[in-house]
Amino acid sequence: MLSMVSCGQLVSNAKQDFADDLSATILEFDDPETIKKGLPAYLILMSSMIKGDPDNPELLESGAKLYSAYASGFTDNEASKRALANRAFNYAGQAMCIRDERFCGVKKLSYFKFEKLLESIERPQAEHLFVFVSTWAGVIEANSSDWNAVAELPKVKAGIQCVLDIDETVSNGNAHLYMAVMESILPPALGGKPELAKKHYDRAIELSNGTNQMARVFYAEKYARMLFDRKLHDELLQQVISAETGPKDQILINALARQRAAELLDDADDYF
Repeated sequence: MLSMVSCGQLVSNAKQDFADDLSATILEFDDPETIKKGLPAYLILMSSMIKGDPDNPELLESGAKLYSAYASGFTDNEASKRALANRAFNYAGQAMCIRDERFCGVKKLSYFKFEKLLESIERPQAEHLFVFVSTWAGVIEANSSDWNAVAELPKVKAGIQCVLDIDETVSNGNAHLYMAVMESILPPALGGKPELAKKHYDRAIELSNGTNQMARVFYAEKYARMLFDRKLHDELLQQVISAETGPKDQILINALARQRAAELLDDADDYF
C-alpha cells in the first residue's frame, strides 16, 4: 500500500513538473502566432492530466492559468472565449476549494459573506486567491453582455483588493493592473475613478521595474483613451514598442503587448 501511495505521488509530481515546464516555455516564447496555433493541443493534454489527478490544486491552478491566458490573449471567437474562461475559473475554483473548503460554492455567497471570508485570508494564500479572482474576472469579461455575470464584479473587485492588501507584489504586480482596468471601466461623469486607476497603473509598472509592457498598453487603451489624452496615449505605446523583451517569464506577454500597441497607434487618428 505504501508503495502504491509513493508511486502515485511520483506520478503526480511528474505531472506538475510537466505543467510547470510547459508554462515556463510558453511564457518565454517570442512568437505569439506559434503559441496561438500550438497551445490548444496542450490545453487538452492539461485537461487530461487534471482528469487523472483531480485533487491536485497545483495542477488545477496551472490549468486555470493556461486556459485563462488563451481565452484572453488568443481566441477571437466569443463562444470559445466564454467556454475557455469558464473552464479556467472552474479549475481555479476547484483548487481554491481543495485548499480551503470555505471557498467551495463561493459564488453563491452574498457579497457581505464573501467580504467576511476575505478578512480571514493570510499572506500564503494571496497567490492562490489571485488566480481564483483573476479567472473570475475573465469569466465576467467573456460574458460582458450578461448582467448576471457583470453583477459579480463587486466580489471580484473585493478579492483583488484583498490580494493588494496582503501582498501587492503577487504575480509581478498584476493585481494592481486588474484593479486599474476595473477602475477604468466608467468615465468620471458616470462615477468612474480615473485618478485611482492611474495610481494602480503606475504602481503595476513600478512593481515590475518597468518591464510589464501590457500594463502600459491597458494604461493607454483604458485610461488615456477614456480621457482623450492623446499625448499620454502615444507616449505609453511608443515606450512599449521600443522596450526590450524583458525577463524570461514576460517575453510572450510583452510580444503580445507590442502587437496591441502597434494596432492602437495605427487607429489613434480615427479615435482622437
